[in-house]
Amino acid sequence: MAARGPDAITLRAIAREMGMTAGAIYGYYATRDDLITTLIRDVHTSLIDTLEAARDAASRDDPAGRILSWARAFRDWALANPEGFRLIYGDPVPGYVAPDGGAAPEAERRTCSGLTGLIAAVWPQAEPLQPLGDYRWSDFDAHLVAMVRDQFPGLPPAAVALALRVWGRLHGMVALEVYGHLRHQTSEPEKIHRTEMLDLLSSLGLTPRG
Repeated sequence: MAARGPDAITLRAIAREMGMTAGAIYGYYATRDDLITTLIRDVHTSLIDTLEAARDAASRDDPAGRILSWARAFRDWALANPEGFRLIYGDPVPGYVAPDGGAAPEAERRTCSGLTGLIAAVWPQAEPLQPLGDYRWSDFDAHLVAMVRDQFPGLPPAAVALALRVWGRLHGMVALEVYGHLRHQTSEPEKIHRTEMLDLLSSLGLTPRG
């Protein structure tokens, strides 16, 4: 995948790299889709493990630090694993059909819960700074609503919308960099990313320590 893109993910090619026959690898994966599902799940789990560890290394009484730690870890992981980033968030593998519920539902749940938790921790000071929006629970996926109501009781729909907006800002800058769209515009993408994250914190009513 790293050398030739998602088209290169075939059981025959992988078996050849491992010194196995194509038939032998079917003892481990019944289909190519099963193998790709495992790959996506493992990569996505690696990402959320990294994000949670970075967040938890910051003190709970430093919400700005926890958000910055999550954001930095997301960028660092994506730049170190661009093929994995594209596999999760970008380039579809031709012909691949994900199982019902998606390839990595647990990793997706943890990512969603983690981001929502970051916003829940700062919602009291962030709420007055947000633009007006008539958000309702019906605006969101039922599984997302159930998770929020279970883990963050009392958090309103507007806070969920804010979590999604924050995700967009975290993801957008990194995606531009991973796909090379900033290459000809700046020699300092890290500086721009940090400025964007500081502006994000300001929009939430937060000031980083130090």
